[in-house]
Amino acid sequence: MIFDCVAAQTKPTFENVIVPIAMQENEACADICLVSLLQFVSEDKAIRKASANANKQIDQHRTELYTREDTYMAVQAVYNNMAEMPELEDEDKRLVRLYERRFRNHGLGLDNEKRKRLATILNRLTELEVRFMCNINENDSKVMFTREELKGLSSAFFETCESIVDDGVEKVVVAANQSNYFSVLGQVKRPETRKRMYAAYKTVCPDNVLMLQEAIRLRLEKAQLLGYKTHADFVLGDQMAKTPDNVLAMLENLESKMKPMLQYRFEELEIIKKAEMKYANKPYDGFYSWDISYYSNLNHQLEYEYDIDKVKEYFPIKHTIETLLGVIQKMLGVRIIKADGVSVWHSDVEAYEVWEKGEPKFVGHFYLDLYARKGKYGSATMMSIRAGYQKLDKSREYPAAVLLAGFAKSTPSTPTLLDHDDLETFMHEMGHVFHELCSLTKWSRFHGTRVEHDFSEAPSQMLENWCWEPSVLACISSHYETGCKIPSELVQTMVTARNDNALVDRMSNIFYSLYDMAIHNTTNAADIDVVELYNAMRRDISLYNDGDLYTFGVATVDHYMDGYDAKYYSYLWSEIYSADMFGSRFLKEGLDKKQTGMDYRKEILQPGASRDPMLSLELFLGRKPNSDAFLRLLSPDLQVGI
Repeated sequence: MIFDCVAAQTKPTFENVIVPIAMQENEACADICLVSLLQFVSEDKAIRKASANANKQIDQHRTELYTREDTYMAVQAVYNNMAEMPELEDEDKRLVRLYERRFRNHGLGLDNEKRKRLATILNRLTELEVRFMCNINENDSKVMFTREELKGLSSAFFETCESIVDDGVEKVVVAANQSNYFSVLGQVKRPETRKRMYAAYKTVCPDNVLMLQEAIRLRLEKAQLLGYKTHADFVLGDQMAKTPDNVLAMLENLESKMKPMLQYRFEELEIIKKAEMKYANKPYDGFYSWDISYYSNLNHQLEYEYDIDKVKEYFPIKHTIETLLGVIQKMLGVRIIKADGVSVWHSDVEAYEVWEKGEPKFVGHFYLDLYARKGKYGSATMMSIRAGYQKLDKSREYPAAVLLAGFAKSTPSTPTLLDHDDLETFMHEMGHVFHELCSLTKWSRFHGTRVEHDFSEAPSQMLENWCWEPSVLACISSHYETGCKIPSELVQTMVTARNDNALVDRMSNIFYSLYDMAIHNTTNAADIDVVELYNAMRRDISLYNDGDLYTFGVATVDHYMDGYDAKYYSYLWSEIYSADMFGSRFLKEGLDKKQTGMDYRKEILQPGASRDPMLSLELFLGRKPNSDAFLRLLSPDLQVGI
């Protein structure tokens, strides 16, 4: 066993201690990723369960390995070797520091009793996190409505739903999942229907509440065993933000500037609802959480005079995906080739090869698993299948990644049509995919998206900007019936309306981030009621009003239990950097400038986590990053600093 050999070294060096551990990690990476993937994509419940159990066992085994004191002593000897350490390459030095911290954070340096308690905590946290995610994946809650109650939805929506006869009345069975939730709340005219759908979706997975409650207590206990004040202090030490105070300063500054603007925004939407109720001769009963999306969309139509559903008609999924891949090819200087005859886990999955443009140099593989199916993870996400790394013989292991989404499948009468949010989501996740594929690191641990969490979203967020460029929208559009390009006037209206709902989205993100800090930057987690605090902060920050409903939406916020604990702020933090990269280089120099894309690959994507991301940013920008471009997207009056 590798760890036995490492521990037996009488003269520990980088080559006989760190390299064997890193090579084992390299070689195990693909197997672990594939085992984990199955719980998110398999139609077979038994396989999903086996995958989740295997993932739990892998994490527990990893915990056992990194609590071996004999191995830690060897790693520490290398870490403290002032003759060898200065001579190592920068990526190798970074690896030594990472392993030393990893062992220390598993309790090495604690007495035996505390170490045993820490191991118990780590194993229990793994179990809770796996079960939490499984509950979300396995959620099969449904709501039944008549077609009249669902008035406002397109015919394509009904083609994806089952119909049954209930007490002599035909009912549409609507799964209480994220995709249907957004459709119903954004398009259905009847407030009673929106309220029922809201209540159904916000009360799924009740068992997850107790799991999160237990997890925040265990995380605090773990952090304090290791000598940290709070769990947030423990997590942020190796992030760009460094401390909870820095995170809170950024979030609270944004909140103070944006909250009055959000209040005004909701007052505008409330006026529309009052007018609609008066016109329908119905009593006005208030402005609620389930009204926000519907009246935001209606306001879009009234103020900007365009129908979101009409926009979708120009983006049939097959054509749109093909042309978006073409945009990425051009930007990054690569060739994307459909790989037919490749073994995949479902017939919906498409495999692709990526090569350097103009030369026979392979880059990696990616897979698109775009359509919803029973048992599959419902949200859009990128998952690594295999990290790239340098083998001992200096050849490379090539990376592979998959983009998962939950789009409805095409029907005989209508192809799957993507709204603009879908375009942004696809490009966002492809930003992650190509961060994985274009990375060139020595060690798998530093490959691609394995950067600091508060930088990991920057490359994906930056790619979203292409969806707002008129030339790109014209290029990727093709009306599903006529093949016509989207009218330039409609594009201009969309671009003008771009930030119409930005306040709602950003304030929701601020809320999720501040709540994350509230439950993880505390010294007394036992006194926190995760639902009561969640609902209270949501009312105060996001200004959501649930009326007489009791909900526990926190039960489906997966990021609190999938590795983003105390790091939810990273979306906003990264967005500041992504806006700077796009505005200062791509927008200024031109989207078609080849050198800009190659500089981006070289300085941002290629290094992965092998160096400090601040250095990568400075090399790409030619200066220290700032928030100017981010502020211009929101409002010229906002002033924010990191």
